[in-house]
Amino acid sequence: MQLEFQLLALATLALVAFGLVMVFSSTSATATLGGGSASAFLVRQAVYALAGLGAMIAFTRFDYRKLRPLAPTLLMASLGLCLAVFAIGTQVNGARRWISLGPIGLQPSELVKLSLALWIPARLVRRPRPQTLGELAKPVGLMVLIACGMIAAEPDLGTVTSILVMVAAALVVSGVPFGLIARAYALIGALGMIAVMSEPYQRARLTAFLHPMESSQGSGYQGMQSLIGLGSGGITGHGLGQGVQKIHFLPEAHTDMIASVVGEELGLIGIVLLIAFYAVFVWAGLRIALACRDPFGKAVAAALTTLIAGQAAINLAAVFGLVPLTGITLPFVSYGGSSLVVSLMAVGILLNIAVNHGKTAAPEVSDRRRRNGRASHARARRR
Repeated sequence: MQLEFQLLALATLALVAFGLVMVFSSTSATATLGGGSASAFLVRQAVYALAGLGAMIAFTRFDYRKLRPLAPTLLMASLGLCLAVFAIGTQVNGARRWISLGPIGLQPSELVKLSLALWIPARLVRRPRPQTLGELAKPVGLMVLIACGMIAAEPDLGTVTSILVMVAAALVVSGVPFGLIARAYALIGALGMIAVMSEPYQRARLTAFLHPMESSQGSGYQGMQSLIGLGSGGITGHGLGQGVQKIHFLPEAHTDMIASVVGEELGLIGIVLLIAFYAVFVWAGLRIALACRDPFGKAVAAALTTLIAGQAAINLAAVFGLVPLTGITLPFVSYGGSSLVVSLMAVGILLNIAVNHGKTAAPEVSDRRRRNGRASHARARRR
């Protein structure tokens, strides 16, 4: 797995480095016009990147199999933080998603994504596979419903969508029948549509997606400005730092819509190269999952790869006007500390799975086998 290990690490580092460049490009002008330092956002993102890289290296050296017994505790802790958002969270742009810890903003939903990617495989591996909706609901479906319900109430449907994509991958690799997964997601889709239609701002986003020109100065403004930036970049773009949409035209240019800045300044070539790096990441991650002999490691690798790739696909599709805007960041590239650090932690786990892919038995399974062997030997002696 040496090749996959190297490609995954190189693709990740390239995306992080590219993200630092684009964060500076998308924020320097507005920060200067606002009377601040042109490099303020770059410095903060660089600090987050260093912290995330440190976490990635630490998890690369930490045996991923030791995370299996810790998965329930990690999930409960992350859900507790997610619940705390409603009591002590900071509200930004009408959403309450962050907990302020001095100069640092923590987004608990990012931790929920990672902990679910560990807990679901830990729950399903080496247990009877669910065969009915009732068996799937207890406890996996119930826990996913609780997590998604809390995050949707923030509100943050983009993160809910990325979680559901990741959960589907974890279920498939864990051996849950595809037909059962399809029925479960059909039910989730129906419930999701009801939830979307019951919220005025979600209805407005859907209307803006279906009729963008009719709401180009209202709820569809951000989407239209994104397409203007992409279209004006052409094949080669206007040049790094030369875009104008980011200067008070394109909302959230440094977070949700940073791919539009890439398209305007680096053109179609820049977008294709960006997608190519994600494609390399996905190829290496799925190769690691396929080669892993440990069922838990296989499911975790597939879940983490799908989590990052799915979020990237959803973000890019929204920027390109292919799906309604979701409000989630582009992994490794967008500005945001929690997303960057947690994504790099996930990469560290993937790299450790690549290193330990040939090891099959978790410590507790080996202990169980030894106990069973001793019991069999004792029964033979009594006979």
